[in-house]
Amino acid sequence: MTRGARFTTAVILLIAVALTVVPLISIFFAAVQEPGSPVTGLHWPEHPHWENFATAWTVGGFASLFASSGTVAIAVVPVGVLLATLGGYALSRFRFRGSSVVVALLLLGLTLPLESIVLSLYYGMRSVGLLDTYWALILPLIGVFMPFGIFWMRAHFDSLPMELTEAAEMDGAGPYTVFVRILLPTAKPALATLALLYFMWSWNQFLLALVLIQDPNRRTAPAGLGQFVTQYGKDIPLLSASTIVVIVPVVIVYAIFQRQLVRGFLQGAVR
Repeated sequence: MTRGARFTTAVILLIAVALTVVPLISIFFAAVQEPGSPVTGLHWPEHPHWENFATAWTVGGFASLFASSGTVAIAVVPVGVLLATLGGYALSRFRFRGSSVVVALLLLGLTLPLESIVLSLYYGMRSVGLLDTYWALILPLIGVFMPFGIFWMRAHFDSLPMELTEAAEMDGAGPYTVFVRILLPTAKPALATLALLYFMWSWNQFLLALVLIQDPNRRTAPAGLGQFVTQYGKDIPLLSASTIVVIVPVVIVYAIFQRQLVRGFLQGAVR
């Protein structure tokens, strides 16, 4: 790489970092300002008001909201990853009548905007008595995430040579043994990346939680933040503090598993 190319790459990366970090810094600086005060510019106060975070946590009822988001994520992630892995394995290693139709339907699911199915989901969940329950959010999220998950795992299994499967079958291994003992151990980076993406998507879910769950205490943290905005939208420091409270869990999870996430993306890119 030439010196000019390296310089251009560095400038682009610095701009990207600035566009990502500066808004977060501005929100954090605003969160420690005096409650109710107008926020102008990017500056650190002489006396930071750290109590804004405790106030936002208490006033916004984020204890129950975090419990709701955690419940949804704990249910969605393992079930979604398991079904996506099985579906990706089936579409990658088996040829059956109608497989192309299944792939086309999954592709349609990737392109279908979530807003277009919210009304149908609302009436569907109401008809089966699941409205205003965690299941009203868990089941649709598993279905919404499924097309991406299946394509993600299918791409991983397609990248593995067929000789692995054929050699195992010649030794008498069945489909289950091939999947569990031969192919699944190679999918750890892909599985970790998919699980992390599922967690972030389910934790940050706003629209479905707002429509399908009427009880404010059962909504996810982002949906609760939306309700918080309508009540305390004029108190910018308190609103900023509540925003920081909501995004902290995602930042922590990403910081812990960032190596697995990057490894999974790079593995897919190299293959």
